[in-house]
Amino acid sequence: MQGLIGKKLGMTQVFGPDGGLVCVTVIQTGPCTVVQKKTQQRDGYTALQLGFGTQKPHRVSKPLLGHYQKSGKGPFAVLREFRSDDIEAYEVGGKITVEQVFRPGDLVNVVGRTKGRGFTGVMKRHGMSGFPKSHGTHEYFRHGGAIGNRSYPGKIFKGKRMAGHQGNDRVTALRLRVVEVQPDENLLLIHGSIPGARGQVVLIHQMQEG
Repeated sequence: MQGLIGKKLGMTQVFGPDGGLVCVTVIQTGPCTVVQKKTQQRDGYTALQLGFGTQKPHRVSKPLLGHYQKSGKGPFAVLREFRSDDIEAYEVGGKITVEQVFRPGDLVNVVGRTKGRGFTGVMKRHGMSGFPKSHGTHEYFRHGGAIGNRSYPGKIFKGKRMAGHQGNDRVTALRLRVVEVQPDENLLLIHGSIPGARGQVVLIHQMQEG
């Protein structure tokens, strides 16, 4: 396996082997259930479709509910695929735990969604300074200023920094080190911070050698 689904629980501190204090993010990683096996002959690639969390049956569509029933498990709150070269070692309906995939010292990439900030202005979104608070400035304190020229070029260039939706972006944190694995509680402690708020679903991928 190259990864698992998890849920961010928060951040804490642990002591390393050298006695130094290490800031870590605690992730509830699995156990994930194998819902489907993708094969080269049928799907053109090999992968495992994993389910994580629980969901009420009436909140799942009938086609997806039938898909879960084929595996004899579910329904699940999250359904994701992970590429794997060796899928014969796993059975549909079986569980994959955190200690089967990760070891202390592994380097991982964590995919999550950042906190949503809603519709924000240019000062909060881009760090613009705004306008002077005196000398005739009238109802224009937090505006972004001019956004283009006159007749030429007669348009606003793409990428112009303006007010708009901020946050809720898919972000990947690269090369994070696994500090500790706690299989009894299905916890994974990763050095540093990862994107997302507490309770956010994240994907943990092992870094490929080379």
